[in-house]
Amino acid sequence: MNSLVQLRGVSKDFRGVLAISDVNLDVRPGEIHAILGENGAGKSTLMKVLAGVYQPSSGEMVLDGKPTVFNSPSDALAHGVAMVFQETNLVPSMSVAQNIYLGDEKLFNRLRGLNIQAQRYLLSLNFYVDPTSQVSTLGAGKKQMVEIARAVHHHARLIIFDEPTATLTPEEKFHFFNLARRLKEQGIAIIFISHALEEALYLSDRITVMRDAKVVVTDDTRNFDRDRIVQAMVGRSLSGELYAGDKRKARPMGKKILSVENLSMGNTVRNTSFSVFAGQVTGMFGLVGAGRTETMKIVAGVLKRDYFHGGTVRFEDRPVRYRTPRPAVRDGIVYVTEDRKIEGFFETMTIASNVQLGALATGANPLTVVTPRNARELATAWTKRLGVKAIDADARVIELSGGNQQKVVLSKALIQKPKLVVLDEPTRGVDVGTIVEIHNFINELADSGMAVVVISSYLPEILALSDRILVARQGRVVEEMDIAEATESRIMYAAVH
Repeated sequence: MNSLVQLRGVSKDFRGVLAISDVNLDVRPGEIHAILGENGAGKSTLMKVLAGVYQPSSGEMVLDGKPTVFNSPSDALAHGVAMVFQETNLVPSMSVAQNIYLGDEKLFNRLRGLNIQAQRYLLSLNFYVDPTSQVSTLGAGKKQMVEIARAVHHHARLIIFDEPTATLTPEEKFHFFNLARRLKEQGIAIIFISHALEEALYLSDRITVMRDAKVVVTDDTRNFDRDRIVQAMVGRSLSGELYAGDKRKARPMGKKILSVENLSMGNTVRNTSFSVFAGQVTGMFGLVGAGRTETMKIVAGVLKRDYFHGGTVRFEDRPVRYRTPRPAVRDGIVYVTEDRKIEGFFETMTIASNVQLGALATGANPLTVVTPRNARELATAWTKRLGVKAIDADARVIELSGGNQQKVVLSKALIQKPKLVVLDEPTRGVDVGTIVEIHNFINELADSGMAVVVISSYLPEILALSDRILVARQGRVVEEMDIAEATESRIMYAAVH
């Protein structure tokens, strides 16, 4: 079959370090092509070259049999290549309808007519988003839907999806998969980057695996299974390491470090009670809207509980009511956000600066002079401890892969020396090799005597890490169980019924 687009010997370097090296890739019309690899393997960089965000340092791109150079994303879009980025690129102050038709406006527009047109279009894609809503008010999942709708609207012949399902609910994923197949039937080529290997095996026609900035293998999906993909990604099998912790013996309970009684916040958190112990990993599981994140944000001072009848929080056996995170951090409670790009770091600042800001958040002596050299030494120690792959501590966080950004967020939190750390979706958007590293690090924290709470919507992760499991439903913790008695079916039954 003739290729729609080919990359021949393409390389791209940043500050002399190769992000992709001598890559060959072809994409055919009407196929779904999955690009897989660890964080830092070069997947997103390769796609940004294809979408005109970056120009290659060497090599060439061939589109419809002709050598082509894209000088910008708009240039790529004019040639039929659109990219839905992992970080949404919508205009927050504009409505959903205005974002969809941005760059494709008519000379005279009636806002009401634009909204009606957008509503019909979104419903045709099975996306239930109010076209009049301001984008800044939308959640991550609905923003992703708007991004997808905008790309499809521009009649692209090749659409690149970078982690399109990371923020979608199971029902939204189902609609996305159906949309991808409909686009394929229309002859549109789709490139699909995902860390969810099962999704790639389920959806794609061909799979390309990258490792260390190079393409390792490209083959038909029917010739892959999970273990072959993982071996190609990391150079070894992880089948004995990844999510292999269920049915292990729980660590003994240490001192009760947190006690929550009848905690309430509007209709989101309702009269919930539970305890957390030092030296253990406490897993919190629940479906979307179960109130897990909001509960722990109240504990950490990110959100405020009801003023009257809001319940009691006791930390180290004394009542606390944090109205901001700073006093909670000073006392030893740290919350690590699930949305690292928005709330986790300052992307244009260096690794050293981000880690140093984490240290300053503890409320240490504000008159202490911190030299750039001190900050770099501190950051270097933490990047070595967590295995952050970067040129040096002066690299900007925006230059790092998703998995390494997550490690920076962990460093920034753990430098505060917490007694209780809450990790909200700690491996979301992270590759299988980095998942193993983060899991090992979480276990080290619990083994050292720290109290760890892991909020996760992925059951195998909960079973692999937890000593105790709390199941939340409709704003309350409805069941508690030891790892020895926990099963997937029992946890799901508690979460649903």
